[in-house]
Amino acid sequence: MASTLENIDLASDPEEHGNLYVQAFNSGDIATLDRMYTDDAISVWEPGNPLSGQARKDALREFIALKPKMTATLREKHVTGDTALLVVDWTIDVTDPDGEQQLSGTGLDVLRRGRDGKWRFAVDNPFGEAGAPTA
Repeated sequence: MASTLENIDLASDPEEHGNLYVQAFNSGDIATLDRMYTDDAISVWEPGNPLSGQARKDALREFIALKPKMTATLREKHVTGDTALLVVDWTIDVTDPDGEQQLSGTGLDVLRRGRDGKWRFAVDNPFGEAGAPTA
């Protein structure tokens, strides 16, 4: 059973968003992760194959079921109005059917600030800089 980060508030700063995402990701808290995306968000977890809606949610649930562990370091943050661009270096340790792997990359993420003042992914592109994962 996945942990939950009960009563956790979404981030009011883009940098906080990344820290909260790693915390929710590592605890397997799907409910909090889902709240961290806009309704129309896209995720590009496989280069050239953007996912949105239920397909995005299902892919995240499937990956989180493998109990991956992530570390992430914010490299750059650019904010204009209600839009933020984050450049994030990350690694994920995961054991999948092929065995233990360490994935790494540099993500290019676009966040949007909602009417509630909280930041959410509009575009989650973990392989944005390189275009493909490295293992």
